[in-house]
Amino acid sequence: MSEGTRRRRDPEARRLAIVTAAAELIVEIGVDALTHRKVATRAGVPLGSTTQYFATLDDLRNAAIGALAVEIEARIDETRRAVVVEGVTPEGLARLVRRGLEDAHAIQADRAVVTAAVHDPRVRAFARQWSDEIVGFIAPVHGVNRARAAAVFIDGVLWHSQIHDEPLDEELIRDALAGILTPSPASAPASTDAASAAAASAASAASA
Repeated sequence: MSEGTRRRRDPEARRLAIVTAAAELIVEIGVDALTHRKVATRAGVPLGSTTQYFATLDDLRNAAIGALAVEIEARIDETRRAVVVEGVTPEGLARLVRRGLEDAHAIQADRAVVTAAVHDPRVRAFARQWSDEIVGFIAPVHGVNRARAAAVFIDGVLWHSQIHDEPLDEELIRDALAGILTPSPASAPASTDAASAAAASAASAASA
């Protein structure tokens, strides 16, 4: 039985083919460029099939973004397991980020969801998942503020890869994360010096 015949006899298979095609197109050309005709062509189905399952373009777009969100959730689960192995250190996180940069489809899918979220509040929950999870990985070890700063940096690294021919080196990512996550050695002495100066000033004033 050919794939086309199977789809005609299996409405759910045809619907899945349409959603998959729409998700692929969103990654490739963006949400705003999506049309029923383009999706039908990519899915290899009659144009009427797309409107049969999705009366409006918004319905089709939402289903496709939902499919992309499922992909993102699967990668989050995979990353969560990898963090246990690599450790929540600048070195371990840099390895994970650099490995993620090698998955072009994943990066493009993330970009598509984030781009849609800028214009559609309903999509923002999906778009925030990745950053929220990164904070969740890092915060127990390095604190919430440093975790949030690291998540912002990692988001920036992913977007950087979309507009540059070469992604950032793992060493650069590691060093930047070390700067974000590691307290400056100078901060403690500086605080001590400031406290000493304040105490001396107070003592001087009291004796005057």
